[in-house]
Amino acid sequence: MAIRPAFTSLAVGGLALLCAPAAFAQAGANRPEVVAGMPVNYDEELVGEYTLPDPLVMLNGERVRDAETWYNKRRPELVALFEEHQYGKAPPAPEDMWFEVTEQAGSAFDGRAIRRQVAVHFTRDPEGPKMDLLVYFPADAERPAPMLLSIGGSPNSMAVADTMVRLGTVWRQGERVPAGRGQQTPAYVMQLLDEGFAWATVYYGDIEPDFNNAATLGGVRSLYLRPGETEPAPDEWGAISAWAWGLSRALDYFQTDPNIDATRVAITGASRLGKTVLWAGVRDPRFAMVIASVSGAGGAALERRNYGETIAHLVAESRYPYQFARNWQRYAEDPNLSPVDSHMLIALIAPRPLLLQTGTIDFWSDPVGEFLAAVAAEPVWELLGAKGLGTDVLPEPDQPILNDLGYLMHEGGHAVLPRDREIFIQFMKMHLLD
Repeated sequence: MAIRPAFTSLAVGGLALLCAPAAFAQAGANRPEVVAGMPVNYDEELVGEYTLPDPLVMLNGERVRDAETWYNKRRPELVALFEEHQYGKAPPAPEDMWFEVTEQAGSAFDGRAIRRQVAVHFTRDPEGPKMDLLVYFPADAERPAPMLLSIGGSPNSMAVADTMVRLGTVWRQGERVPAGRGQQTPAYVMQLLDEGFAWATVYYGDIEPDFNNAATLGGVRSLYLRPGETEPAPDEWGAISAWAWGLSRALDYFQTDPNIDATRVAITGASRLGKTVLWAGVRDPRFAMVIASVSGAGGAALERRNYGETIAHLVAESRYPYQFARNWQRYAEDPNLSPVDSHMLIALIAPRPLLLQTGTIDFWSDPVGEFLAAVAAEPVWELLGAKGLGTDVLPEPDQPILNDLGYLMHEGGHAVLPRDREIFIQFMKMHLLD
């Protein structure tokens, strides 16, 4: 799929990307011109010409023409390519993993919910690496509830206003320090409970630290380092792959919980955690739905588009090289050399429901690049009997596309807004409820 941008009323490669022009014309706040010593392009005329690899053409040159070939041949080879070249290979679930239910059925939110707290231990050692899950069920649920699992940047005790949640720890300047308490409970959590969904959250720092040179500091990657190693091998997991691995371990627990319908668990995260839930959804088909917010480069935005953040910006030593397999640094100077791009990542979630959420002035994360990736992934969704975007016209802000493959662009920047959360719940009701 060759694309040559020529923005006249936002036309890209023959795709009539008609939207509110003012939303893209304004400079917006927080638009860096130089990052890590490298310039940042925000001019569509300078994106350059690029050709996307066809997700339906296998490495041997044969074309995928049926679902069986996709699932048995093409999908596995694409997953392997992303493992080797972008996110890194992760180990299976640890044999010594165990679940400690520290609170079984606490009453929460004036009796509207039941609270459960679980420690997922990754080794037999009770003091070894673990992550804490905080789960709320509708108090009046009569059967196992479908769930939204959120991976967040704050410890569980800071995510809600609930004094009964165990105090965790948070990473500060390379050390874990006691966490505080949240001052309010997000409105969408109560909305989910009222609609019959359970909600759970996990702090990504419980799984793996989010800073450079931290692979030896007690996160899950430290458990798998070989003697003398201070970081994984070049084709092994970065932090994003580790956080995604942790989400799968949460699902391992959910499969044991009689109050959760583990066949209907959606996952959501924003920014680097939007990248995380995309990769978790690819690596673990047990997740029934993915809602990826403002995931940008390294997530849903096309890497071959020279717009906003690029591979080079992500893997610069002063920024986030630890989040990816070190092999990904090979493509910093020329993303066209990579065997994969984000449209293939999106395709690997098909036919399960996927919603991409972004913002009109989130130029750094390239909302147009996310839309183009979804358009390019659509043939896979169609092959598998699911409904893609169904259009190559960029929707107006706050006019979501909610097919099996969905796209939501709010008027605004790099954030998840309350009105976005309302659309998330609508999307979940459409695709996860009977």
